[in-house]
Amino acid sequence: MTLDDFDYALPPELIAQHPPADRSAGRLLHVDAPAASLADRMFRDLPDLVRPGDLLVMNDTRVLEARLMGRKASGGRIEVLIERVLGDHEALAQVRASKSPGAGTHLVLDPDLDVEVLGREEEFYRLRFAGDATVVELLARHGRIPLPPYIDRAAAGDDTTRYQTVYARHPGSVAAPTAGLHFDEPMLDRLQALGVRVAKVTLHVGAGTFQPVRVTDISQHRMHAERYTIGDDVVEAVAAARAAGGRVLAVGTTSLRALESAAAGHGELRAGSGETRLFVTPGYRFRVVDRLLTNFHLPKSTLLMLVSAFGGQDLMRRAYAHAVAQRYRFFSYGDAMLIERATEAGWAD
Repeated sequence: MTLDDFDYALPPELIAQHPPADRSAGRLLHVDAPAASLADRMFRDLPDLVRPGDLLVMNDTRVLEARLMGRKASGGRIEVLIERVLGDHEALAQVRASKSPGAGTHLVLDPDLDVEVLGREEEFYRLRFAGDATVVELLARHGRIPLPPYIDRAAAGDDTTRYQTVYARHPGSVAAPTAGLHFDEPMLDRLQALGVRVAKVTLHVGAGTFQPVRVTDISQHRMHAERYTIGDDVVEAVAAARAAGGRVLAVGTTSLRALESAAAGHGELRAGSGETRLFVTPGYRFRVVDRLLTNFHLPKSTLLMLVSAFGGQDLMRRAYAHAVAQRYRFFSYGDAMLIERATEAGWAD
């Protein structure tokens, strides 16, 4: 497979620049891979598409105020995007500057935050934050929500809440698990009243999620690393859903990647923490997830490859063409699709 196999034409005006007035007010494209069918729904219809005993698995990561603006001590302007918090006082980050800062360079951010460059680690810089406050505390004070590059405006006040899920708990991401942005508390209450269980995993999304695939042969692509945690409660909830004949619905590709990563090395889901570089492409054999709720993804992206593996390449081409023709809203603040796993995707041996 080549990169061009995952391309499609998207009119720029379909890229959502703002969230809908209400979280659950968006549209929902139901993609039934076994039936090879598409159905236009509203996100508020989701309770009609689940049944008692089903399990929703959600990613409870919290987006950091990871974008910082400032200057080098020498005066040059810089922009810093935190990639990963490494401890109370250190982090990895992307640094944009007219000249790459060397080890020992001091960065003055917003305007009284002092940060020292310790060195390079591949494409990132290792930074040390001065003072007694932790990196997370300093980002909350001085940083800004890092909206994705395809949103062509600065972050506004409502982005602070709308670019977070209502169940976000653990700070660590630089991008939201966007399928979860559609849920509000009344929707969660409706689902649980129907007998649907909810479990939470944590996967901290890195800035690499927006990096383009730079190779034609996708088998040569190397995924960025992301940290995840799966608790014993999640393993027990998945087992209980299976025993009751329920289905496992991953809310977002991040939840799916966490679950499948935790099962990949053992053949069955196990609790624990780790890093994943799982790259899901057509032919992947799924071990845990039956259904996937997700937003629409960028052309030629690894996430489009993942949903093509889950729903089948031909049907996903149809689904994206249908979504464009029907003027769905795309990407982080856009509409959603619910995908029933393709039969040929099957289970892992």
